[in-house]
Amino acid sequence: VQLVESGGGLVQPGGSLKLSCVASGFNFGSYEMSWLRQAPGKGPEWVSAIDSGGSGYYADSVKGRFTISRDNAKNTLYLYLNNVRPEDTAVYYCAKNWYSTPQEYDDWGQGTQVTVSS
Repeated sequence: VQLVESGGGLVQPGGSLKLSCVASGFNFGSYEMSWLRQAPGKGPEWVSAIDSGGSGYYADSVKGRFTISRDNAKNTLYLYLNNVRPEDTAVYYCAKNWYSTPQEYDDWGQGTQVTVSS
């Protein structure tokens, strides 16, 4: 399993960003996929997940602002961040499967840093 995130960077409050995660080493289209994040000094937090049919699920903290999607033909997972806030600053990780707690995830990418600041 290999997961490679990209798209992070510095964005102003209220701005937008698109994160991507290219997957390899498994049958991507058959699996639920997740995004998690870890803010400085905090533990990992589940952000969003998408099932194999393309339905998205979100943490309350990002609902209405973030959108998850997937392109199975490209083995790629996306996370669109809109109307970002300083508290969205974190390293964002994509992960294989969807579990109840972050500690249950075995397969993570290396992460991409998102910094929200003016």
